[in-house]
Amino acid sequence: MRIAIAEDSTLLREGIVQLLVAEGHEVSASVSDADALMTALAAEEPDLVIVDVRMPPDFVDEGIRAALRIRHEHPGVSVLVLSQHVERRYASELLDGRGGVGYLLKDRVSDIAGFLDAIVRVAEGGVAFDPEVIRRLIADRAGPDPRMAELSEREGTVLELIAEGHSNAAIAERLFVSQSGVEKHINTIFTKLGVASGSGVNRRVLAVLAYLGQTTD
Repeated sequence: MRIAIAEDSTLLREGIVQLLVAEGHEVSASVSDADALMTALAAEEPDLVIVDVRMPPDFVDEGIRAALRIRHEHPGVSVLVLSQHVERRYASELLDGRGGVGYLLKDRVSDIAGFLDAIVRVAEGGVAFDPEVIRRLIADRAGPDPRMAELSEREGTVLELIAEGHSNAAIAERLFVSQSGVEKHINTIFTKLGVASGSGVNRRVLAVLAYLGQTTD
């Protein structure tokens, strides 16, 4: 796939570029600030953008604001945010009812296999949120979704792993169950959360939104 990267740390940016190229991806842009990223997207859209939260000139929230602009102005581009911190308000805004979005803490990049898996899943329209981001979003929600009370402890665990961006195979491996067992849990989750098939939106994304206390209305 074609990927654009915006990260002010030259060492981290070049490391990600080399990792992606080694995996057979094409890096369409590698820049150090949000303005350069938006200029690159105006010229040609990639499949996925990887963007840091805090970048020049002020190192406050330039990257995350660019991510939100991309979600609005380039809806066909998936966005994966990398950060050393959890910007809770912005992380919540990224969940706009669509897939193709992720928010990982930079420590997660050291897990190369997990990072590469997150990239693919986000680019394919899924979600990938760091466990710490998930905890912060759940803590900030106005109140628990009453539908969540219907889930068993195991179903809640499966849904949390889906929110982190794990595939069915990865969930099965972590929980020491078969993939068919995971699929049964997921189908039960969809039923209990009222996530109907043929809704036009990724059902896994809708389930994650319910889990994080968001809405698609």
